[in-house]
Amino acid sequence: MRVVSVVGARPQFIKAAVVSRAIRPRHEEILVHTGQHYDDNMSAVFFEQLRLPSPARHLGVGSGPHGRQTGQMLERLEAVMVETRPDAVLIYGDTNSTLAGALAAAKLGVRLAHVEAGLRSFDRRMPEEVNRVVADHLSDWLFCPTLTAQRNLEREGIAKGAVVGDVMLDLLLESLERLPSPDATLPALGIEPGGFYLATIHRAGNTDDAARLRAILEGLCALDRPTILPLHPRTRAALDGLGLLPLRRPGNVRIVEPLGYLDMLQLERYAAAIVTDSGGVQKEAYFLGVPCVTVRDETEWLETTEDGWNVLVGADGPRLVAAAQRPKPATPPRPHFGSGDAATRIVRQLENGAT
Repeated sequence: MRVVSVVGARPQFIKAAVVSRAIRPRHEEILVHTGQHYDDNMSAVFFEQLRLPSPARHLGVGSGPHGRQTGQMLERLEAVMVETRPDAVLIYGDTNSTLAGALAAAKLGVRLAHVEAGLRSFDRRMPEEVNRVVADHLSDWLFCPTLTAQRNLEREGIAKGAVVGDVMLDLLLESLERLPSPDATLPALGIEPGGFYLATIHRAGNTDDAARLRAILEGLCALDRPTILPLHPRTRAALDGLGLLPLRRPGNVRIVEPLGYLDMLQLERYAAAIVTDSGGVQKEAYFLGVPCVTVRDETEWLETTEDGWNVLVGADGPRLVAAAQRPKPATPPRPHFGSGDAATRIVRQLENGAT
């Protein structure tokens, strides 16, 4: 097969890394980077650490309003697909790159495969929700990470969702062996295993709402241990705009630049708890058995909330503090996300569907 794989943002680089390694020994892959994340800390370092092949095409779209960004991606992806004539287009997750890839393939009549299909927050105010719903209804292959995702598709009349497991678990299990000793990395940040919190805030629902962003930040500042906060460019711009940088209590919340995959995984592994609005980080916390606090009002990953491993607190600072400082749940995380062979299952089903 000739497969065009569309990526553009950090979560997609993570997912594509293991699938690409499963595709390339037997098939031709044309990896296309839309340029949605273009900063070295948001893009290039991920390709290096994940051993993801360099993109065959870099579309250089960059950031911008949703309509303009998606339109430019659609135009440029269509040109790539017309030129390369793939047997299938592979899209990941729920970004504007996902939506543009889905629309370009559908309009050209190219078969479409969606990795991480069936996720639903049931909140159409989220751009990600719109992107994933459209992508699922256009796709020929729907690769679901969990049974919950498959059931979501069935409720929408889509009966072809296949549960393959989560490719992020594939990569995490593969990467744990590559992590250095915590003694070699954590002291540089002035922290020790179990003696800090990790936070990531990037979703527009939080960064574009001044009241929510202030409440989350106040909660982080009130925690009883240092909090490492790798700052997404969108979040930095929002904090600057509100005059919240530098922080009033810099010793408690320590801002660092965006981290590569392995560095982030190292911090996740040894954090006392993780505060996040990222779907991927929620899952990684669950895989690692680290308590998670999600600063959203809903989550696509309902499995992580079972047995108390992930707690939804919205943008409520006191609830954030209470959830982060709670005891670790007694029941271990369950194997909802497969056994680490999702990429192999995906390629096998693509092959079966192509014959």
